[in-house]
Amino acid sequence: MNSAILVTASFDGIWPWAADAARRQWEREGEVEFHRLGPEDDRAVADVLRAPATVHRLLVLGGKLTPGCVGRLAGLREIAVCSGYAFGVAETAPLAARGVKVHAHTTEGFWGESVAEFGLALTLCGLRRIPQLHRAMLTSQAPWDYVAPPGTERPGGRGHQFGDDPRFAHGTLAGKRVRVIGAGNIGSRYASFCRMLGADVAAWDPLAGEPAFHRAGARREWHLPRLVADAEILAPMLPLTDGTRGLVTAELIAALPRGALVVLVTRAGICDLPALRRRVLADELALAADVFDVEPLPLDDPLLGRHNVVHTPHNAGRTQQANEQWAEMLLAKFDPA
Repeated sequence: MNSAILVTASFDGIWPWAADAARRQWEREGEVEFHRLGPEDDRAVADVLRAPATVHRLLVLGGKLTPGCVGRLAGLREIAVCSGYAFGVAETAPLAARGVKVHAHTTEGFWGESVAEFGLALTLCGLRRIPQLHRAMLTSQAPWDYVAPPGTERPGGRGHQFGDDPRFAHGTLAGKRVRVIGAGNIGSRYASFCRMLGADVAAWDPLAGEPAFHRAGARREWHLPRLVADAEILAPMLPLTDGTRGLVTAELIAALPRGALVVLVTRAGICDLPALRRRVLADELALAADVFDVEPLPLDDPLLGRHNVVHTPHNAGRTQQANEQWAEMLLAKFDPA
């Protein structure tokens, strides 16, 4: 079976490892015609391929599939056309009408591991204030070998070589009450990581089957108000849909125990962000977030640089491994050579 891959610079800018991962996978089955177009190369797919009529499997990553290409791809059996975030439906409709298999990707699965691990990292950073201490060391030696000044020593206060903030969830993840909203690809992984480190984990997801909770090592909670009521760490980990937007309401955020840490790594719109902001800025909650209601955050946003906020710029899922998994999952839809 003749296989061909065409990738543009614009696609490489979004998924920089995906095209080469796809090439390696198909090359294990046989020879692959591979074309990487430069930024100024806007040729149509059929103008790039050496013999378009002989290609059976075609992966177009950012390339231009024009109506004129359809007739020239006479031998085509399967195709996927992706611009980076969307799959070409209109472009491939004439091929589908001819009986060509047209493949599109799922919207999840390929970056679940990356996002879940990042969520764990943010959780640990939020508990131990790792970014804040890193930053403080750049301008002062005060964080080193800290000793409470005379007269400030007190039970539960800041002691020798102690960098946590006892006003918020802090210390080890072991023993913490971790409450996860969502037991899907990301939430179940995150829950399993926390359980492995000794946390008491409960999760809510009315659409997930029992096996998801068993894999996660999480107790199933059927009612959201009960889930948040005793949370030391709350991690909403759902995709943003019409059904999940604003799911974590202002009332639920108000019910979170004082000092709880909220971890956001999927979509911020799951939560009532104004309500969450109010409690974080009032020093009632801590926040560890990779996603926000406004992106990028303005440089004068009051969440930036706070003692009770750990923040990163929406890159939890962007790993080489997620790119490679993206390609692997898409190519799995094609027939073997």
